[in-house]
Formats: sequence, C-alpha cells, structure tokens
Amino acid sequence: MNGQMKLPKSLGTPFGITALHLICLVVFVVGIFGSARRASAEGFLRTRGQDIVDEKGEKVLLRGVGLGNWMLPEGYMWRFGNEGDRPRKIERLVSDLIGEEKAAQFWKKFRKEYISEADIKRIAELGFNSVRPALNARLFLTEGEKPEYVQEGFELLDSLVGWCRTAGIYVIIDMHAAPGGQTGANIDDSARDQAELFADKQNQDRLADLWVKLATRYKDEPAIAAYDLLNEPLPKRTGAFDKYKEQLEPLYQRITKAIRAVDKRHIITIEGADWANDWSVFSQRFDDNLVYQFHYYCWDQPTNLKSVGQYLANRRRLDAPIWCGETGEKDNAIYWGTADYFEANNIGWSFWPWKKMETRNTPCSIKTPTVWEQIAAYSRGGGAKPSPEAAQKAFDELLKNIRLENCVFFPDVVNALFRRVPGRVEAENYGHEGPGKSYFVKNNSQNSKYYRTSEPVPVETLETGGGGRRSDQALKLGAEEWTAYTVGSLETRSYNAVVRLNAESAPAALQVCLGDECQETTITETGWVELKLKPVAFAKGGNRLKLLVEKGILRVDWVRFE
Repeated sequence: MNGQMKLPKSLGTPFGITALHLICLVVFVVGIFGSARRASAEGFLRTRGQDIVDEKGEKVLLRGVGLGNWMLPEGYMWRFGNEGDRPRKIERLVSDLIGEEKAAQFWKKFRKEYISEADIKRIAELGFNSVRPALNARLFLTEGEKPEYVQEGFELLDSLVGWCRTAGIYVIIDMHAAPGGQTGANIDDSARDQAELFADKQNQDRLADLWVKLATRYKDEPAIAAYDLLNEPLPKRTGAFDKYKEQLEPLYQRITKAIRAVDKRHIITIEGADWANDWSVFSQRFDDNLVYQFHYYCWDQPTNLKSVGQYLANRRRLDAPIWCGETGEKDNAIYWGTADYFEANNIGWSFWPWKKMETRNTPCSIKTPTVWEQIAAYSRGGGAKPSPEAAQKAFDELLKNIRLENCVFFPDVVNALFRRVPGRVEAENYGHEGPGKSYFVKNNSQNSKYYRTSEPVPVETLETGGGGRRSDQALKLGAEEWTAYTVGSLETRSYNAVVRLNAESAPAALQVCLGDECQETTITETGWVELKLKPVAFAKGGNRLKLLVEKGILRVDWVRFE
C-alpha cells in the first residue's frame, strides 16, 4: 500500500431489455455471484490473451484479500508513530520494552496466531478465492555480508499454502519488502529510507536468488496463483523513480528468466513504478504468462471513482491480463463501487487488508489491548516509557486479540465488496452497462462533477457528520430518469427496505423495482427523509434493482436492505 501511513437491461418492461441483453446479464451475474473456484480442483492458473484461465480453459477472476501485518508488520496497523512505522523499528520497540528474549518469544507467537487456518477457512467461506500474503525478505534471508536463509519464513508460507490448498483458494506470493528496500519509504522495511535494492546490485542478486528458491519450492504447487515480484517500487515522492526507473523492467526480466529456469508454469505478476501505478516503465510483454498489476485507493475528497482507462489501454497494448493487487482503506460505498467497476472491465482485485487494529473498514478488527495507548505514545516519541510489566501485559493481550475468534467481524464490508445484501446500495453505484441499460437521464451533454466524472448522471456531494454513518454523495434525478444496479443475495429471502431521499419540491414520487416487482413511494415534504418500503423478495444470486423518479426532482442517497 502506498504512503508512509496507510491511514466485482433490466428485467421486464421497465428496463427495456432485449433477449441478448438478458443472456449477457445472466452470464455476468453468474460470474459475480458464483462460488469461489477451488484451486485444488482446477489446477494451475495461466494467462490466455487478456484473461486468466484454469486448466479447463475457464476464465478465473481473482477476488482476494491481502494478508498484511503478518509476515511484515506495518506501524499504522499497530497505531504506532515514527519510532514504530516499519518492521525493524517495531521489533526494536518491543525489545526495548520487554527485552530481547521475551520479544523473540512474542514474535514467534505473533506470526503463529495472526494468520491461522481459521482465517483461511473464513476467507474462503465468505467467497474470496485468493489471498496475497505480504512477505518481508528478512524473514526468509538474513542481512549482512554473509546472508543465510531463515526457515521460519518458509515454514509459515508452507502452512499458508497448505491451508489454501485445503480451502480451495489461491495464493499470490507478494514480495512486499525486498533486500535493501525498493521504495525509500517505511513500507518496505527500509533501513535508511533509501531504495537500496536498486543502488546495490548485491541486493538484486539476493532478491533473484530468493525468488528462485521460492519457485523451486513451489514449482509443482497448483494452489499458488502467481509470484508478485516486487510491491510498489520506486515512488516519485521519495526520488527513487527519477533515479532508478530505467532499472525496473530489466530487473523484472532478470528475475523472470531466473524463475523460468526452474518453474515454467506459474504466473508472474509485475507492478508499475510509483506505488505500482506508473506503467510507462513497461516497454513490451516479455513472458507469455505475465499479469500486469496496479493498486487503487480512492482517498480524494470528495470521493472520486478514478478512471482505470490507462490500465485498459495498456492491457490492449501489452495483450496481457491486468489485476488490482490492492484496494481498500476507505468505506463501503467506495468498496462496492470499486469492485463493481473492476469486474465490469474484466479486472480482478485484492482487498487490503484482511484485519488490523481498532478499525471499521476491514472485514476483521483487532481489539486494542489495555494500556496500548501508552505504548503508542512512546512510539511517537512523546510519551513516558511503559514499565516492562505493563508492556508485557499489553503484548500478551495482543496475542489473544489477534486470533480470528476474538476479532470483531464486519459482514457489511464483505457484502459491499461482493455487492450483495444485507447492506446498503449507494445510489451513485449504479451499473456500468451504459445508457439505456444502467441509467437514463435527459441531459447527456454534461458529465457529473463528482464521483463518476465520465458519465452524465448527476452526483452531488452531501454535508456529512452528525450521529450516523452516511454516504457523502447522492444522485439528483428528475421525472422519468432512472438508475439500475445488480445486487446479489446468498439466499432466496425477503429483506426489509429503507430508502433515503430528498425532494427538491413536494410532492415527488420514486418507484423501486426488483425485477418485475415494483413499489412506489411518495414524498410529501422537502428535506431528507428515510422512508420504509414493503419487504423486498430477493432471489439467490444476482438481482436487478431499478430506481425510477416518477414525479418531481429527487436526490437519492441510498437504499438499505436488512
């Protein structure tokens, strides 16, 4: 993840669908809401043109989660400051507080408990079909003049691969922190905030050798989907891009050639420069089993669903699949919108991360141990040093809290990623099938100022705050204008429904349709209101939702199904 602190036609007359549209919709919906493909059953993945396919030749869209903070602790996930912003500093801090012997015991237990077989089983049950573990090279290879391989890292990865094989999901091995560091920032465990992987050829030799060792170990393992050679290399703001950008593609070519000497079957995925997103460094596709990767975070205010047009253009140019290796760290509205946007463009994704401390925007949240704020304040350089006894108690509590059974689970986060109920459908997240299929507005001459700025459906920003969690954007639609959505359900059942609306003038009316079943709600007052609808019956799988303004001008914020 980039930055120093990482602070997935309607039915009936109302939709105007043709038979061909219906067939396409069914295929699309099955693709989104079908069960995760089992790695053990389908064998090795590979590329075919611009798709990833299994051994049967069936297309596979990787939908996964990133296993951050496990083999590479990140300071922001510990709520730490500058003196604990990367693995080596966190390790130093723990040793400082409880001593080296107890710190060594802590780290063995931490890595055993943070990601376990229970986590992988749960990830598979939720519908994800892959995981992307973030590796720190130091856990596999010591530093210094005479580096030696470390068994613990390989054993942890072996366990993960075994669990994923049993659960039927894939592993994308991510070299998050290479020898010497590839960014000049904290996220790669840099010792001196320099991209020393590129400054010292010896570090490149070590990286290539480590990848060969990994490839030799896993060359016959179908549960491995891909080798992710280097995470987010050469950001511009550290100066690393301008200094070393000419070295990146040749390094990828060198490592790929070395891997192919021992492993000709696994996909290799490579990331652009500048946090994975500058693809100007790619001249041509140099391997026939290559996937190009970008990362996608929507931190703009107001929220903007940024275009992936540049990656689509490069997909055509390189004639290879593309994949989003990291997205997340925001809210459910953008999670729904992002995954829907990607999958409409044949792009798989991996959500970052699976769990972190005291959060509301990941699938799992780790409860904060007692007296943790004292430790966090100490890491910022502004707090008194906690006693060894207090620190030990906090770290012991952390080891309990990181276990899956002790984490707080947020099903709404997962449901947003898979665009399914129960949950809230934000009005601005209408489908991506274009005019007449996903929306109709009378004025097509001016695109929206906010959010989806390449389309003419008007999106307005809202004042947020107060007591409840709210979307920060809404649609403004006039009479006869409409938007449509594909919404999934894991079972056939009815859900209670509430819609949040604002009438510019009263009376106004909105029709809410799920398939051919429609109900109308009339608004007799101006201002924001939340109106309860009749229970709505969802079929298992994908369902077509349509919001049609029948009278007046309405701002539509969301429809909640629960």
